Amino acid sequence: MLTPGRYFLAGNVATAEAALLAGCRFYAGYPITPSSELMEHMAKRMVEENGVFIQMEDELSAISAIIGAAWTGKKAMTATSGPGFSLMQENIGYAAMTETPIVIVDVMRGGPSTGQPTIVAQGDVLQSRFGSHGDYETIVLSPNSVQELFDLTIRAFNLAAMFRNPVIVLSDAELAHMVEKVEVPKSVELIDFNQIEIDMVPSFVPLGYGFRVAVTGLTHNFKGYPITNDVKVHRELVTRLVNKIIKNEPLISDVEIINPDADTIIVSYGIASRAAYPVIRRHKNVGLFRPRTLWPFPESKFKDIVRGKRIITLEMNLRGYAMEVERLGRKYGAVDFKTINIIGGEVPKPSHIEEVL
Repeated sequence: MLTPGRYFLAGNVATAEAALLAGCRFYAGYPITPSSELMEHMAKRMVEENGVFIQMEDELSAISAIIGAAWTGKKAMTATSGPGFSLMQENIGYAAMTETPIVIVDVMRGGPSTGQPTIVAQGDVLQSRFGSHGDYETIVLSPNSVQELFDLTIRAFNLAAMFRNPVIVLSDAELAHMVEKVEVPKSVELIDFNQIEIDMVPSFVPLGYGFRVAVTGLTHNFKGYPITNDVKVHRELVTRLVNKIIKNEPLISDVEIINPDADTIIVSYGIASRAAYPVIRRHKNVGLFRPRTLWPFPESKFKDIVRGKRIITLEMNLRGYAMEVERLGRKYGAVDFKTINIIGGEVPKPSHIEEVL
């Protein structure tokens, strides 16, 4: 593992090294642009760290493999992009239903379909939250630098262990290939399974640890046994699965806020948010609300700064985070909304924001 110090790393490499530092010892994946370098790095490093690396035949089998590995007590991860992320959606729902702690890195690219395989985009924001069927919640993290890719990958493993839930890191083609300084600290907080007790989150008992364990995607009771025709059992199970994330949003959510008293607040995330910093330096009446946690939406932090404000949402898609920003902005008293949508591979510039101020 990387020793404490300063490194210059590409985003995909930083993500892989952070996963190893967080205790990941099982990686299964299938190569797909622009995430392939992450998998290539893991193929080399997992052997060096006495972990397990498997190249699977497709993304369906990759996410199935990490779910199985997690149930043996291993911290497990996969990475993908675009079409591969679509193929994983059924088993993301399965992981939520079975409360399986896994980490998925989605290196976003232009879509839909095959789209723009090598071009940056943020079109998977809603899919990361609503991609599978039924009622469930995901935890989705959004870095805007290589340093944050490193830091938030570690946090993803901690949150997966804490909440027994799939956690998604939304990287993108730009961050994945960008080379920036990464500071590896002398000490890193690592959270293991069952280390922290959280309301509505049951203990995690992997297979082979002295108990008979039932794991099923069917509606089940508190022992894990399938009971599909009982209204009360289903209602209690699914409500708890949702509430363990929603009710703990203040604990999960993480944001960067600059100039909260400004008249205009820019809401942006990931690589797109970097365009906001020069604008804020030039305009004292402009602030920034940047969620590092996209889902659950950081409502507890958002509600305190938006009353009476003008909200500008900047993102690299046509229908994404702005819908939730406007819904909650209206709820908490924001007075005006503007969305800047950039697609096609162009990275947002400060001038895009200046044009609507």
